[in-house]
Amino acid sequence: MRLLARVAAALVLVIAIATTVDAHSLDEVEAMIGGTEKYFQPIDKPTPDFALRLARGRTVRLADLHGKIVILHFIYTSCPDVCPLHAEKIAEVQKLVNDTPMKELITFVTVTTDPSRDTAEVMRAYGPAHGLDPVNWLFLTTTQDEPEDTTRKLAEGFGHKFTKTDDGFQMHGIVTHVIDRDGTWKANFHGLKFDSVNLVTFVNALTNGTSRPHEHIKKNWWELF
Repeated sequence: MRLLARVAAALVLVIAIATTVDAHSLDEVEAMIGGTEKYFQPIDKPTPDFALRLARGRTVRLADLHGKIVILHFIYTSCPDVCPLHAEKIAEVQKLVNDTPMKELITFVTVTTDPSRDTAEVMRAYGPAHGLDPVNWLFLTTTQDEPEDTTRKLAEGFGHKFTKTDDGFQMHGIVTHVIDRDGTWKANFHGLKFDSVNLVTFVNALTNGTSRPHEHIKKNWWELF
């Protein structure tokens, strides 16, 4: 059954990508996805800058990811409910991507908002536990000289909060962010119910360099509140 599900998803993705290739502008792709995907929010803003650290110690800067499309989200590993589900949603998207030539063009980034408890050992175990493939996935935390709340403030720069409570948990929303190869923040996919194929279709448009004919963006539902 799992193989049949993968084959069915692959067929849907092929059709969706073929449709994307026929589109002449990013506006058309956004309109196509936005017509069916209520959790999609197009954006065109500079990405909040960061310099964060991998579990093994290397620092990764936003500039280091230039030339790659980045799919980024925030979690903390002791989250008892939605964070594991978010990681598994990202793993589902990653599997779809990595079955295509886009595998070499896309980097998946997870950022912890609880660096004091998410140690290197904890971070190394998290990906395999939730199906994330390290071939094009990075799990980032603060560097040694950064304040403990650095990544929570970074999440605020992306438009949502992780608020610590007295019991050590964090109240937060669920958003998946898409950044293009030039480092521009291009879209959010809100929650966990978005169609993974729609996210991959949008990313495919970015990998193909689909152009935007004008800079004006109409306000969308997510910007009305």
